Amino acid sequence: MTSACPTPLPSVPRVLSIAGTDPSGGAGTAADLKSITAAGGYGMSVVTALVAQNTHGVRDLHVPPTEFLRAQLDAVSDDVTLEAVKTGMLAAADVIDTVAAWCEENPPAVLVVDPVMVATSGDRLLQPEAEHAMVEFCRRATVITPNIDELAVIAGMPRAVDEAGALDQAARWAARTGVAVVVKTGHLADALVTNTWVQPDGTRISVPSRRIDTDATHGTGCSLASALATRLGRGDTPGAALAWATTWLHEAISHGEALRVGSGHGPVDHAHRSRRLQAAGSAEPWSGPGDLPHRLESPQDLVLARPAEAARPEVPAAVDPAGPWTAGLWAAGAELTAAIADSGFVRALVDGSLPAHAFEFYLAQDALYLSRYSRALAALAARSCEADAQIFWSGSATGCLTVEAGLHRSWLGAGNEPSPSPVTSAYTDFLLATVLAEDRAVGVAAVLPCFWLYAHVGAALPAVPAEHPYAAWLDTYRDPGFVTSTESALRHLERELAESSPAVRAQAARAYLTACRHELEFFEQATRLEPPAAAGGMTAPRAATLVGSAR
Repeated sequence: MTSACPTPLPSVPRVLSIAGTDPSGGAGTAADLKSITAAGGYGMSVVTALVAQNTHGVRDLHVPPTEFLRAQLDAVSDDVTLEAVKTGMLAAADVIDTVAAWCEENPPAVLVVDPVMVATSGDRLLQPEAEHAMVEFCRRATVITPNIDELAVIAGMPRAVDEAGALDQAARWAARTGVAVVVKTGHLADALVTNTWVQPDGTRISVPSRRIDTDATHGTGCSLASALATRLGRGDTPGAALAWATTWLHEAISHGEALRVGSGHGPVDHAHRSRRLQAAGSAEPWSGPGDLPHRLESPQDLVLARPAEAARPEVPAAVDPAGPWTAGLWAAGAELTAAIADSGFVRALVDGSLPAHAFEFYLAQDALYLSRYSRALAALAARSCEADAQIFWSGSATGCLTVEAGLHRSWLGAGNEPSPSPVTSAYTDFLLATVLAEDRAVGVAAVLPCFWLYAHVGAALPAVPAEHPYAAWLDTYRDPGFVTSTESALRHLERELAESSPAVRAQAARAYLTACRHELEFFEQATRLEPPAAAGGMTAPRAATLVGSAR
């Protein structure tokens, strides 16, 4: 007799939120449903309490009869198979008992409990008998996600004053109950904010992030728990689920203020990642290159082709143009240059919140890029007539190959060579096709952004402490030798453009702007990745062993 195969998990996990409401949309079931959707699930909600609140706080509260609560729960479980359940505000002891009885009869495959007991201000949100019921309910969970104050109540200990104390409390309680705990240090004062999954056997999986100076943090506890439940419900390991939820929430917090919702503690932007990925998948033609005239009689034509004055960022070049034509190119590409400097990848790299898997992916693609970029530079050397140009381009090609080999040795190891991503392939195919098939000046313009934009980003990077996870890599962006190479590349392009026809100059400008956009896509592609299935969080990278990069 053969055993039955386990039923595979659906691609879209069905996740139930059991929580109170928030009419301003930042917390409770509103935040839960947004978080479940953002994390890739189908969200459902059962309401435990009707809460009149906004970004300034709670004004009133109504708890419907528990008979109606049970009717809601049964309506869902009688009809829908659930991959995960997340609980939030359960309001009162009889509410907790009702949900516990339902869980007893309908055991969730994944139960994430956000034990809403103590507010960020330290105010107690439950009566003593309800607190006792919540502590007992937590024993049913797959994992609980308390804040520091709630962890102390659950563990029956004084409030932890540091991360080590909180981890100790979680480990003791998890060992005693067999339930995992996510320790969140956001309510402590450290610049590094870490979410740590603590297993009953003492295993710890840490996902560090960086504190963000913002008031837009309303609903972060609800949101993290709901996203975590969704990722666990789709079959992610604890480490992968926590890494995804933490990284996503960091981005949501980063962009919360831009929503301009309310005048108090605003909500996070649950949908920012989704909108960003939607934009990345758009088939809309890239703006910029097509707006240029088909003939450039003077450098001023490049400036006049830019958008309206109100949309023009002024971005002083860290490496000065070599003359009027390269100055015009810099002005024409100002919007793209500003977008790169403010890109999610660069910001996360600088603040140290970039996940290790994203950084390693970037390095692997960078190595592949440099291998192909070196071919474009070698082709320019072969097509050049002046000895100084031949020497410069061939030397740059050799340097790329040296760096590419060094990256593989020091970071990627001796394993299988990764495959180029669609973004990397599109960029390098564009470079090789342009250098080999177009006028030499057009090819030089196409390879310039790899020099100029990286030198510019490197000059603008702030100093970071030695313990920063990417300190050694960030230092490679500031290499004085790379600045010198950039200055040489600019001189060669300035000469090429001065000697070219107006039509070729226009082609070269389009190639430069197209390459700038490819650079933006190349940076950002690492922020579009899912954490690997076996992710255990962001570990300290081996950046200290990296060799200097030509990018």
